[in-house]
Amino acid sequence: MNEDGTKDPNVEESMDKAEQQTPTPEEAPIPEPSEVVAEAGPEPAESAEEEAVAAPKPKKAAKRITPSEGSVRATGRRRTSVARVYMKPGTGKLTVNSRSIDEYFERETLRMIVGQPFKVTNTSGRFDVKAILDGGGTSGQAGALRHGIARALVRVEPTLRSTLRKAGLLTRDPRSKERKKFGQKGARRRFQWTKR
Repeated sequence: MNEDGTKDPNVEESMDKAEQQTPTPEEAPIPEPSEVVAEAGPEPAESAEEEAVAAPKPKKAAKRITPSEGSVRATGRRRTSVARVYMKPGTGKLTVNSRSIDEYFERETLRMIVGQPFKVTNTSGRFDVKAILDGGGTSGQAGALRHGIARALVRVEPTLRSTLRKAGLLTRDPRSKERKKFGQKGARRRFQWTKR
C-alpha cells in the first residue's frame, strides 16, 4: 500500500508471482522412501582402495599357547597371581614362562612349594609341566602354580583327589590383602589419637 492508502499495482503483481512459485504443503511432491534412505546414507566408495581405507582394521588376537596332544590344562590362583598349567606325561621337566623352574624361582623354599603336589602323590618325574604365570609376586606365583599342578593331577588321575584334598592342595587360599579404609591409615591401623 502507498502512503495515501491506495494499493500499489507493482507490489500486488510481485506478491501474486511469489505465491504462484512456492508450492503449498498440499501441492509439494512427496519423496519416495528409497530416495530418503539413499540421501541419508554414506556415499558409496568409488574404488577398491577407498573401501579398504574406509573399513576398520581388525584387532590383533592375543598370542595363544595351545596345549599339545595328550596334555591336561588347569588353572591355579593365589592372591593376585594366576597360573595356567599344561601337564602331559613326560620326564618331570618344569617350565615356567619359557624358563626353567630353577631359573624362575631362585629361592629353594619356592621350588619346594611348587613340588609339593608331586611329593604328596609320589608322581615326581612322571609329568612334564609348562606354566604361564601372571600377576603378583614370586611367593603368590609359587602358590598359584602349586594349586594349578594339584588341579591338573586330579584331571589326569581322579584317584589322587583324596590325597591332595587331605594335604590341602586343592583348596584355593582365600587370603589376600585387605583394603585400606577411609578415615584410617590402613586396613586396620588408625591415625594416632591425641587427647588435646
